Amino acid sequence: MTSQRRRGVRRGVARLVVGCLLAAGLVSTGSSAAGSPAAAETGGATVVPVQTTGPADRRFNLVVMGDGYTAEEMPEFRAHVERHLSTLWSIEPFASYRSYINVWAVEIPSQDSGVDCDPGLDAPARDTALHMGFWGGCDAGSVQRLLTVDSDRAAAFADLVPGTSRANRQIVALANSTTYGGAGGSYATASGGNALSALITPHEIGHSLGGLQDEYDYYGRGVPGGAYTGGEPSSVHHTLLTERQMRDQRAKWWRWLGEESESGGVIGRHEGGLYSTTGVWRPSRHSLMKTLGYAFDQVEREVMVRAISAKVDLVQAHTPNTAPLAADRSVWVDTLHPVGGELAVEWRLDGRLLDTRGTRTVDLRALDLPRGRTHTLTAKVTDPTPFVREPAVRASAALTRTVSWTVNPALTTRQEEIAPAFTGHTPTASPVGARSVVHADTTHPVRGTVAVRWRLDGESVPNPGNDRDLDLRSLRLSPGTHTLTADIPGTREELRWTVDALAASAAYELSTPLRTVRRPGQPVEYVYDGEFTMRLTARDDREGAVVSQFRVDGDGWYTYYGWPTDASAPFLFSPSGTVIDDLVYGKLGRSRAVPWEDATPDYGTHTVEYRTVDAAGNVSRARSFLVTLVRPE
Repeated sequence: MTSQRRRGVRRGVARLVVGCLLAAGLVSTGSSAAGSPAAAETGGATVVPVQTTGPADRRFNLVVMGDGYTAEEMPEFRAHVERHLSTLWSIEPFASYRSYINVWAVEIPSQDSGVDCDPGLDAPARDTALHMGFWGGCDAGSVQRLLTVDSDRAAAFADLVPGTSRANRQIVALANSTTYGGAGGSYATASGGNALSALITPHEIGHSLGGLQDEYDYYGRGVPGGAYTGGEPSSVHHTLLTERQMRDQRAKWWRWLGEESESGGVIGRHEGGLYSTTGVWRPSRHSLMKTLGYAFDQVEREVMVRAISAKVDLVQAHTPNTAPLAADRSVWVDTLHPVGGELAVEWRLDGRLLDTRGTRTVDLRALDLPRGRTHTLTAKVTDPTPFVREPAVRASAALTRTVSWTVNPALTTRQEEIAPAFTGHTPTASPVGARSVVHADTTHPVRGTVAVRWRLDGESVPNPGNDRDLDLRSLRLSPGTHTLTADIPGTREELRWTVDALAASAAYELSTPLRTVRRPGQPVEYVYDGEFTMRLTARDDREGAVVSQFRVDGDGWYTYYGWPTDASAPFLFSPSGTVIDDLVYGKLGRSRAVPWEDATPDYGTHTVEYRTVDAAGNVSRARSFLVTLVRPE
């Protein structure tokens, strides 16, 4: 097939409905199914489980597939997947709810290396399974950065993952390319090898999973968006209201006003968003929905907690409740187990709160229920996460689940022999971090309960109440490696984890300064009169990718990715920032994202902090140095 003919077919291929290309200012495109196969040829593809936290039909499934990777290049695809995931797990709420998510890689060897129209419309056509291409699928009327995928083919390959469906999965398609590009909508796309590509994925999931909107203030790069003229936005993180009106009306993000933003600065009212420069306001100066590198702010994070939790059921199993129960037995619920905290379980009998201290099992025999009438037992499972403040969100099915049973004391339960055993647990194959909640579920005898005993480095760990979860943060572990075990007394059942309580170390390397100043008890100070570079490196004593982060003058933590045009190059700071493809990077001092923002150099001394997030989720202690920017002579 000729290049020209192939590109014509591309225009007929089903295209991704574009919510945005992160920080690219791309217009939306329509979706057309013309010319797309009802089902793609999926022979030769291999499904590889990357992270399994539970059955696919009970989890939120992230399905990552590659296009334009030949069989010989498949190790490169795997490395790109690891980099994308390590970045994702360093961002909340994905870090805390990682245990709700299965990750699958669909390895699809391509006939040719690369994707269509990369980097230009005159590039040779490639024979690939997903028909990915830049320029909106090789459309001369589109823009280079718009990287699309044949949606029918992507869905067909995703269907190879048993137990997943459109309702419980998110597809991410990675192109074998170092050109900056991607798109969001039903599916997310990104170039696998670009320095910034791993930061596109969480943003696009914010769109497709959470319904979050873009916060940048332009529709096309390099062109200010103008004034917003619509009514009050339906977006939860955009408004026309003043702070006082938000408080008076208890509207939008009023519960978060005045707090330090997770993405830097203070949550308040910052002008610009929804592709408009004026007339509409967002919660934070910058966030993941505005600028690559920063975190979700609290408002967006709350939305994402609900969105992730809505894809799963807090109660994974429970004592059958289709018929009345006798009062001579135990009743139980099995819950999910967030990495970032324990779920709460509240038991009530006929509306009266029972003193169960969060246990997952209640022995009805201890309640001594009188005969002559039936009773109602309820278990209310909630997620007490501090990430959520909106009562309606807390009360939603995503974060609250109630199970009820009718108890008839006149009945008798038939005794069954159920051997004590573990039925599910935090994976033991890789180390767990010192900030993790580790869990161990067991079988459920008809009467009584199966006790779980926890030991750290051979010493018993008290864990009253809910013995199915152990929050390692409460143990204040000393740096180093520890051994955690969970066993069932009286049996040979035992689980063993390695606890990594030592964060990865970080180091920096700067270009040569005018001079270096060292003062006792103070961070080292470097003096420059212009641009300088900073390279961050990390070292860990364990396998797994490490994410490095930095921040300037206490602003939001920013993911270090090298340099936008070269992942191996150091980050470049300059007095006014560097314009790359109509976006601005590396302004020292007050951040600057677009060319029309203030470019005035911030002369004086600035504090640069840096830290790491390792594969186990450990966050290193922040270290710092000073940079003084002086006027050139």
